[in-house]
This record gives sequence, C-alpha cells and structure tokens, in this order.
Amino acid sequence: MKKTAMFTVFLVVLVDLIGFGIVLPLLPFYALKFSASPFSIGFLYSIYSLAQLVFSPFWGGLSDRIGRRPVMLLSTLGASAAYGVFAFAPSFTALLLSRLAGGMMGGNISTAQACVADLTSHENRTKGMGLLGAAFGIGFVLGPALAAGFLHPQFPETLSRLGLRELASLARENPYAFPGLFAAFLSLTSFALVGLKLPETAPLERTRPPALARPRVWSREFWSIIRSPDGSSHLLRTLFVCLFLLAFGQSSLYGAFPLFCEGILKMSGAKVGLQFAWMGLVAIVVQGGMIRSLEKKWGDRSLFFYGSILMMIGMALIPFSRNAGMLAFSLTVMAVGGSLNGPTLNSLLSKQAPSLQVGSVMGTAQGLAAMGRAVGPTWGGILFGLRYPLPFLLTASLLSFAVAAGLK
Repeated sequence: MKKTAMFTVFLVVLVDLIGFGIVLPLLPFYALKFSASPFSIGFLYSIYSLAQLVFSPFWGGLSDRIGRRPVMLLSTLGASAAYGVFAFAPSFTALLLSRLAGGMMGGNISTAQACVADLTSHENRTKGMGLLGAAFGIGFVLGPALAAGFLHPQFPETLSRLGLRELASLARENPYAFPGLFAAFLSLTSFALVGLKLPETAPLERTRPPALARPRVWSREFWSIIRSPDGSSHLLRTLFVCLFLLAFGQSSLYGAFPLFCEGILKMSGAKVGLQFAWMGLVAIVVQGGMIRSLEKKWGDRSLFFYGSILMMIGMALIPFSRNAGMLAFSLTVMAVGGSLNGPTLNSLLSKQAPSLQVGSVMGTAQGLAAMGRAVGPTWGGILFGLRYPLPFLLTASLLSFAVAAGLK
C-alpha cells in the first residue's frame, strides 16, 4: 500500500510539474502579445510565488486538519481551472489573474511532501524526498520541450494533416491555447490520480492543536511555527532560514542567468534553454537514483552540508565562465549541490516537525521558499545591472549560511 501511495504522489507531482514547465517559458512572449512592460513581465513571474507564499502554509495546515487527499483534490482541480484561463486570456489582466490563481492553488507540493513524511520512516525520508526532487527535474525537462513543440510553426500543419482542421485553426489564431489546455489536462489527470489511487496518509484520528491548524503567512501562527512548534528546536529555525536562502539563490539565477548568457557569452535563447534542460537532467540523475545510495553511506546531514558547498561553488563559478562548456560545468556543480541539499533539507525539516504538525511545517517551509523565489529574480536583475558578477558572487556568499548550518 505504501509503495502504491508513494508512486501515486510521485506521478501527481510529476504531471503537475510538466504542466508548470510548459507554461513557465511562455510567459514573457504571451505577455508581450498584450504589450506588457518589462516590469509587468517580472511581476507576472513574482505573483505566482507571492500567492504561494500566502497560501502554502494554509494548505499545509489544512491538510493536517482535514487530510491530504481533500487538499490535493482541491488544489489540482483549481490549478486546472487556472491553466484554462491562461489558455484563453483576453488581456494581460486575465493572464495575471491566471498566475495568481495558479499560485493560490499550489498547495499540492507541500501536501505531497507531507504525504511522503507520512509514508516514510526517518531512515527512508531522504529517499522519499529525493523521489519528489526527481519529479521536479523530469518536469522541468519535459515541460519546456513540450512547449517548444506546441509553438513550432509546423504544429498547426501537423494537426491539419491529421484532419483536425478546427484545432489547427485555433493553434494558428492563439498559439498559447494548446500549451494552456494541455497543462489543464495534466492537472485534471493529477486530480483523477489522487481521487482513484491515493489513500489518506494523515493520522486524522489524533487530536491536532487548533492554533496551528491553519497558519497564514502574516499571522502569529505562521511565525510561531518558524520559531518552532515545540518552542525549543533551534535546528528547525536554522533549517527554515536555509530553505529560504536556497530558494532565493536558485531563483536569483533566473533573473541574472539569461542576461549573462545573452550579454556576456552571446548565447541564443535556444542554447540558454539547453543549459536549463541540462540542469534538469542532472537533477533527475542525482535525485532519481544516486541519492538513495549516497544517503545510506553518508546520511542526510552530511549530504546537506556537501550539497550546500557544491551549490555555493557552482554559483560563484558562473561569472567566470567564458564559453558554453565552462558554463555547463559550473551549472553541473550547482545542480548536483542543489539536488543533494534540496531533498535532504526537506527530510530534515519533516524529521524535526512534531508528528501532529508535519503538514503545517512543510506548508510553512513552502511559504518561505516562495518568499525566496519572489524576491530572488528581482535581486538578480538589479545586481546584474550594476555589475554582471555581483548577483552570482553575492548570492554565493549568502549560501555560505547553509554551509555553516551544515557544520553544526
């Protein structure tokens, strides 16, 4: 039963991340269709993470209260509706609202992490979190590839040759309709998987503390969880800070990295996409297979420490890259580090969480990660405008906190 449930959680996250990966690279081009300004395009990215910041703790706490299945059913169905709005957005405002709704419905990730915590022992926790990390990597490889296929000039002609002339006409008139509709279909698939295959994993028969059942991001309850639910765990607070900094560091890359590739290395958009796909492949290899044997040999605390070192070094090497090969090496070091410290950090967080508040803690963690992702791209873009090495070197220096935490 546990293996079936774990595989179902993996599929749900994978399917959702493929949909997310399809939409993400299309946002700037879709926004330009409505003559959006650069600031508006940046806000289009940020609003999703801001909504997650507010709602992830709520969904996590609610899953402790009513169960994981109802929350995952609600969030996947809501995400499908948000992608439907994306597919046929008549204005930039509608496009913005679709991303806002998508972020609000992003509770399935923190709830999936809580499911993994429910289903795994302390010894197997890192392996379970690594499985979710592999789903992220696969999603970020397949999603952009599918988006490129939908936007290919030959796609409408292919539909016509198949006799689907009305759909071909729709693809010509609105090239973003099919990516949005396919992402909506994938979320509906996740909804069906949860409804048909996922058993309830939360131990609902036990009484849960009502004060921490539904933490909101600016509420006293949210910050009381960050101070630690039992009022004594300094390690949990440290891990929360590490999670914020790691999410901040990774997202700052999205703000500065394309500018560095285009302005300094003179790389095309397609080559930049290949670099991102390469990072996804590294994540698949490390989190999908290697991390299991590595965790058995070294333990999750050591992997978190060494992963943080590699991520810091990889980030610092990026501005010294002088060609695509050197850049790929820097990104490999960074991706290996992120693939090691990401699952182990989530594993350590879930182990430090009181057994009745795993969903609340993981939801709060996702809220803090969303906070980092909301701020990171702006930080990267501003620093790149001052001097191109700054976003990478200063972010690497901030990641040294995670290295120091690993030493403890």
